[in-house]
This record gives sequence, structure tokens and C-alpha cells, in this order.
Amino acid sequence: MSDDTQARIASAVNAADVLLFMKGTPLFPQCGFSSRAIAILDRLGVEYATLDVLQDAGIRAGIKEYSDWPTIPQLYVKGEFVGGSDIMMEMYETGELADLMEEKGIAAS
Repeated sequence: MSDDTQARIASAVNAADVLLFMKGTPLFPQCGFSSRAIAILDRLGVEYATLDVLQDAGIRAGIKEYSDWPTIPQLYVKGEFVGGSDIMMEMYETGELADLMEEKGIAAS
């Protein structure tokens, strides 16, 4: 990954309290996993930003190296990598994801 790509990813991760790297957009997710991740965040009622990795091949490849996680979507909360859609689903079902948002000071709207 180039230094420029790493800097762009780090900037995006640090710019939003909740950031989802996904395929597509919240209105038009381009894969089922991204769609599931959006549904979870919407149910939590938290504000979040997204970054469509399909619009930038460098980001799409670089985010996997940045997080050392092989799949997309990827959720970051307050700059920390949380996981992909399966981890998000497990955490949502157990209440851990809502607890994490609360611990990080991210209120539901």
C-alpha cells in the first residue's frame, strides 16, 4: 500500500466517530454483507459515515492491509477497527455493539 493510500485511509478513519468501509452506498449497497452492516447501524440509530471502496481501487486493496482483515465491509468506531459484518451481527445480537457505542460516547439519534 502506498503512503498516500495509507494516509487517506487513516484520515477517513479518524474523521468520523463511526465509519463503515463498504461496497456501494447506504441506499444502494452492492453486496449482502454491506447491506447487513448498514441495517445494523441503522437499527442502532447512530450517526455514521461510509466510504464506498468500489470507487477507489487503492482504498479497496489498502483497507484490507490497513486493518489486517481480508474482507469488506469493515467497521471503525472512534478510530478502532471493530470487524466485518459477521462480527457486527454477533455483537449486535448480544448487545455488545450498542454497549461499545455507549462506552465510546456515541449516542443514538
